[in-house]
Amino acid sequence: MHCPFCGAQETRVTDSRLVAEGDQVRRRRQCAGCGERFTTYETAELIMPRIIKADGSREVFDEIKLRAGMLRALEKRPVSAESIEAAVERIRQNLRARGEREVQARVVGEEVMNALKRLDQVAYIRFASVYRRFQDIDEFRAEIDRLAQEPSFSPDTGEST
Repeated sequence: MHCPFCGAQETRVTDSRLVAEGDQVRRRRQCAGCGERFTTYETAELIMPRIIKADGSREVFDEIKLRAGMLRALEKRPVSAESIEAAVERIRQNLRARGEREVQARVVGEEVMNALKRLDQVAYIRFASVYRRFQDIDEFRAEIDRLAQEPSFSPDTGEST
């Protein structure tokens, strides 16, 4: 690591700590040339799988698109921004954990539906109605009945209550 003050190549680590819930390493460094101290942060570069669309085309995973779809379903619902961000991060982690280079778009859709089911049941029905292309009120009713049969989830913890 070169010094940001004098450009010297020789720096030494004086302290290392885990930050961001263990997802980053914070390192305090000191330049051997000028003696200045500075901080660096180290994170793992994780590549998300490509998404295979229903028509067979492939596209890069787009977290902004994922979040926008969830926000659209959650519009005017009492769900905190922190809960939404945690759900987006869980979906990202689940997709990465699969260890696959490519993932079917339906897998992402199912992950989103599972997350929404835990966050807000109305948002889940909104998303499911578009995602599964409900044709009439009977399909809505059937999905609501199926949802009513499942144990409810705590939005904050994602655990059964």
